[in-house]
Amino acid sequence: MIVRTEPPREPAILLDGVAKTYGSGAAAVPALRGIDLMIAAGEFVVVLGPSGSGKTTLLNVVGGIDSSTAGRVVVAGEDISRYGADRLTDYRRRHVGFVFQFFNLLPALTARENVEVIAELTGAASAPGADLLRAVGLGARLDHFPGALSGGEQQRVAIARALVKAPPLLLCDEPTGALDLETGRQVLTLLRQVSRDRGQTVLLVTHNAAIAGMADRVLRMRSGTIVADECVASPRAPSSLEW
Repeated sequence: MIVRTEPPREPAILLDGVAKTYGSGAAAVPALRGIDLMIAAGEFVVVLGPSGSGKTTLLNVVGGIDSSTAGRVVVAGEDISRYGADRLTDYRRRHVGFVFQFFNLLPALTARENVEVIAELTGAASAPGADLLRAVGLGARLDHFPGALSGGEQQRVAIARALVKAPPLLLCDEPTGALDLETGRQVLTLLRQVSRDRGQTVLLVTHNAAIAGMADRVLRMRSGTIVADECVASPRAPSSLEW
């Protein structure tokens, strides 16, 4: 790995002195401490760190789930740190797709319906749910309910659901945490393919250091700060990762 100096493309994410504190007074807990960060459009960035390092808080602040206590959070040219609740909701709807460790599929809906309900709620004019599910390898499982799908298949539905509104930014929080090695590799391969084919910026948070090998760039966090920012000279194929 080599230390990155300047990103080669236009910034998709810009954080300027971003801090996040939970609570106040003697009970205050600083989760982020003056983060400065620029992520280029189309980069696949992995954020590593132990529990409590601030990596999930970073993801949530970028995604508009949490608001920063101080500093600027600029995504696709929008300073979301100035937004109220309604504008943050609209920002999440238009700009961000989320993939979490737990799939959070609606059990009473089929795979197709789980994807299409998001399109309806967000007013997305993207590919039909069936087409997206075929693109993630689930063409034969369109009308299956989540309970009839494996963990890897459910995560693929969750990825298709995140993609249905064609967001420029995909935020992933431990997307392989509940999966076995082979299924995890398949999900990472899909995320990498999505990033490459659609030009989407991917920010993936994990405690699994092996995943760093497939990234364009790796951020390492500790105690609410970024302690290393590295460029991966030759990203590995996800299928070659071991953990």
